[in-house]
Amino acid sequence: MTQVQRPANWVESRVGKTSDSLDRAFDEGLTGHVIVGREGKRVQLQDGGDAVEFVSCSYLGLEEHPDLVAAASEALQRFGAHFSSSRNRMRPHYLGELEELLGAVYQGNRPVAFTSVGTVHLGLLPLLGTGVLPSYPVADAGALFLVEKTAHASMQILRGLLEQIGPVRRFDLQDPESLATALNTREGRTPIVLVDGVGSMGGLIDVTGILAALEPHGGHLYIDDAHGISIAGERGAGYAFEVLGDRLPPHVVIAGSLSKAFGGSGGFALVPSEADVLKLRKFANPLVFGHSIMLPMLAANVAAAKLHLTGEVAALQKRLWHNTDQFDELTGGQLVNAGLRSPVRGALYPTEDEAFDVARRLKEAGLLILPAFFPTVARGTGLIRFALSSLHEQAHLESAAEVLGLTAPTGGRENR
Repeated sequence: MTQVQRPANWVESRVGKTSDSLDRAFDEGLTGHVIVGREGKRVQLQDGGDAVEFVSCSYLGLEEHPDLVAAASEALQRFGAHFSSSRNRMRPHYLGELEELLGAVYQGNRPVAFTSVGTVHLGLLPLLGTGVLPSYPVADAGALFLVEKTAHASMQILRGLLEQIGPVRRFDLQDPESLATALNTREGRTPIVLVDGVGSMGGLIDVTGILAALEPHGGHLYIDDAHGISIAGERGAGYAFEVLGDRLPPHVVIAGSLSKAFGGSGGFALVPSEADVLKLRKFANPLVFGHSIMLPMLAANVAAAKLHLTGEVAALQKRLWHNTDQFDELTGGQLVNAGLRSPVRGALYPTEDEAFDVARRLKEAGLLILPAFFPTVARGTGLIRFALSSLHEQAHLESAAEVLGLTAPTGGRENR
């Protein structure tokens, strides 16, 4: 009997194409660092050494703010480490307070807090695709999901789930015709486009241009702006909300992170109406069957949200952008994202070995970074990512630039 060869699924394909570079980076101590303490951007390592880190995505340094530390400590004393119940059954008062404060940040639109951005995707996207959310109608023919090639892995991994609701296709923003071609072959389905806002490895996505392309087709735009939250806007609403005119246009959903520049932990979905909120609370799987944000961090989120409304976050943004400008000047404007209002900078190398060499020299200089290889970047290449913060000092930036050398990185914009 002839055995039919099963085609490889995309996970098998990815595993099969991935080199051993990440294993090598762990083995050489270039990533996977274990810290036992920290002060600002200087961390104490388990092996007894210390270093300056460019790894954390807390771009404003808010997690060390005394208001957040005090709020988490007070909640820990009042409630203990955790309250294990879904928000629909019982919840601490901080949750409602957080969502009310976020509503003020987002001009009266309605935020719904989740435990992470990943659980936002898991809970909201199936409802969006089936037309459950009142503000986002779907045609009788159903939905067509269009996932941008470099959209975050937390969305890519859901392709199998989304295919149970409607076809899933990928498009590439580097190809000007890719999105238009996908939209013109939708066969009466409502297109739902999934993109990042600020790329975790490089780039700012033109969300206004994508929305304009979608409008004639009655589509919806879903933006994962995890890396953009808090770094832009007078109240820290983030990159996507700001470039969309400090508003949430019709047919747009923003998924945001509370765990990066915001300073706390968790994620949220931003929708326009209470009717959408009620559907999410009733049917979004992580909200119905999962616990809420860990209680001390929920209290810290409330403290962070208040700082967004007092203007303190706007002051930290200025320090962040001062540091990115300084780093661009020190590195001759040759890094990925140079000149962009993104806290991410990258040195892109044509071979993995060259990236390894630079990562080693940075570590020897007491500087920790994130080395990235395929599938995060193109196969065979390597990227050294710097996550810049308002807490970095001029000496930190100068040390990193000295190791890189003004002529070392020549990569241009990376594909994410």
